[in-house]
Amino acid sequence: MLRFKATYTLPFKFQIPNYTKEFLDKRSFSKSLFKYIKRYLYIFLKGQKSLEVLSILNEHQNILWINFSAPSLGDSLMDLSSRTLLSDRKIDLLTDKKNVILYNDDKIFSSVYSKISDVSKNSYDLAIVDSYSTRSIKIKYKAFPLLPFLGMYGYYNGPEVNRVLYSFHRMNSLLGYIKSESEINKIAKCSISISIEDQAHIQRLSLPDDYIAIALGGEWNYRTYNYWPKVIERLLMENHQLNIILLGSNNANSINKVILENFHTSNIWSCVDKFTFNQTAELISNAKLLLCCDGGLMHAANSVGTKVIPLFARLEPEMQLTKACQDFSLFDIADVNNISVANIIRNYLEATSFDHNGHQGE
Repeated sequence: MLRFKATYTLPFKFQIPNYTKEFLDKRSFSKSLFKYIKRYLYIFLKGQKSLEVLSILNEHQNILWINFSAPSLGDSLMDLSSRTLLSDRKIDLLTDKKNVILYNDDKIFSSVYSKISDVSKNSYDLAIVDSYSTRSIKIKYKAFPLLPFLGMYGYYNGPEVNRVLYSFHRMNSLLGYIKSESEINKIAKCSISISIEDQAHIQRLSLPDDYIAIALGGEWNYRTYNYWPKVIERLLMENHQLNIILLGSNNANSINKVILENFHTSNIWSCVDKFTFNQTAELISNAKLLLCCDGGLMHAANSVGTKVIPLFARLEPEMQLTKACQDFSLFDIADVNNISVANIIRNYLEATSFDHNGHQGE
């Protein structure tokens, strides 16, 4: 049926962590087929079918990357992580306005836009579209109806994958497999560029030189750890001079308040709901390590190379992390709150017994 198999088949020759079997076991065949046919017909009726290309060629030097499918900052960092493989070309980004702040000072993206009207005045050789959803194709058609394009996810729709490895291996395949599987797996990680202004803003704060960070709060209950106060109590028992920076957005305000009310110590600083994502990433980059749940700040830590102790539930660590990450992860099949404080402390002691080069301390 045309290219229906592409909806659940990885578009490159290497394997990555994925939940394809689980998806196929649960999916409705008729629903998946209907969505595929809808997307295929929309591309055809919009006159885009003949513009689809299958590779990024040397002639494609001026590229527009259209990315609107990433629902969160962390997903955006993962989906766009392979932009580093395009460092020899001029790349612009058209994305959701909430994600623009991540890339305003990016080393790869020359310009970042959130409005079609701002980007349509430019000239490009190729468009990279995140997926072949009707929304993405509609944006591409409205901006550049005659521009050749290709898709990162294309028709692929449904199965969970490691989004960083998918991004890197897909980009590598589009470039003609310029790197081996092992080379890609070694370098695949999120990245973020923090402006000099944001770095200076954090440097002006009266924070200690040596500290760990803890990311509080969360969007989903099963990925929101409620026992950070007990973790902090144990950490301070291990080292009463330990400095701790609390991080998080407005969904962390309640537990942040509990911690500040219960720990009357000068060792704890709250930076919850005070800084932008990039400024918080700068705080994380200066930390000895980050304790957190699976979420945007975990991806920030991976982007800046900080060691991380992430708590996962339902989605296994291999689905979010790569070999390039310095992680000491913990997993529960149902809820991060089933992960014991004792296990977190155990991983903390293991993580802090190694220096930044991975060598065990004395």
